[in-house]
Amino acid sequence: MWLRLRLILVMTLLFGILYALFAIAGNMLGMGGTFYFYAILASVMMFIQYMIGPKMVEWSMHVKYVTEAQAPALHKMVTELARNAKIPKPRIGIAAINIPNAFAFGRWASDGRVCVTEGIMNLLDEKELRAVMAHEISHLKHRDVVVITMISVIPMICWYIAWSFMFSGGRDRGNTVLIGIAAMVIYFISNLLVLYVSRIREYYADEGAVNLGSSPHHMASALYKLVYGSARFSKDSLKQVEGMKAFFASDPSRASYEIRELSQLDMDKSGTIDQNELMALRSRPIKVSGTDKFMEMFSTHPNMLRRIQRLSSLKEGVAR
Repeated sequence: MWLRLRLILVMTLLFGILYALFAIAGNMLGMGGTFYFYAILASVMMFIQYMIGPKMVEWSMHVKYVTEAQAPALHKMVTELARNAKIPKPRIGIAAINIPNAFAFGRWASDGRVCVTEGIMNLLDEKELRAVMAHEISHLKHRDVVVITMISVIPMICWYIAWSFMFSGGRDRGNTVLIGIAAMVIYFISNLLVLYVSRIREYYADEGAVNLGSSPHHMASALYKLVYGSARFSKDSLKQVEGMKAFFASDPSRASYEIRELSQLDMDKSGTIDQNELMALRSRPIKVSGTDKFMEMFSTHPNMLRRIQRLSSLKEGVAR
């Protein structure tokens, strides 16, 4: 409940910031139409991103949708999870990418799609894969894919305003420069807020996976394996998915750093996180460096060590 409230508050703040910027710009320049121009521009950009977003994801991730005959186990898993989540069954796709991960996207409830990469299929066991798919189904249930698509346009609008006003001429040169500087500052703030929302939605989807019946330690083990699997790839390979990492269940670009932190969790060196290892996190303090805490502010995903520790506080079917 608290996570959802934070999402609503941050979204309200973001749109409030954008509205205030439009209003101040129009008032300082004595142009009431300025607000309406940028409001219309923002709406058009949101609509375009909303409509073409799924096609861009499919194209960049090399997604191929599979039938029930082609992937019966995956279809059965998604069907059950969608029924439990009380949402329409999403389309199921496999991305021709070796980096292990999964993602969800879509315009509306009946347009949902969940995809796995080729790399994840042989990495996770059935219960771990189910936990990841429950995480992605939760994204669709919470409609946060649409939310992140909409609010990600706000920093873009602020950047456009900053660029336009800082380098415009005319009699009101002084005022336009001030508006441009303010818009640039707001661009950085709004971008940080969008990233914050992105991190909250991952925590929220983890809770959703638990509410859909996945054990917290299966979700934790799946995340651990995704980090481990991604850390084996070169930086050049990971750059191929850099633009789409916000959709992923974990951030592959940070895997090489996170694997060092997560090594302290796998106490028996089995390559998984079992229930006892996860429960140990309830009372054992974790070590997250100041640098990692700072870098988390600029990340689309929470620090993985913190994220797994939060899973240790959840009970199966009762996310708090």
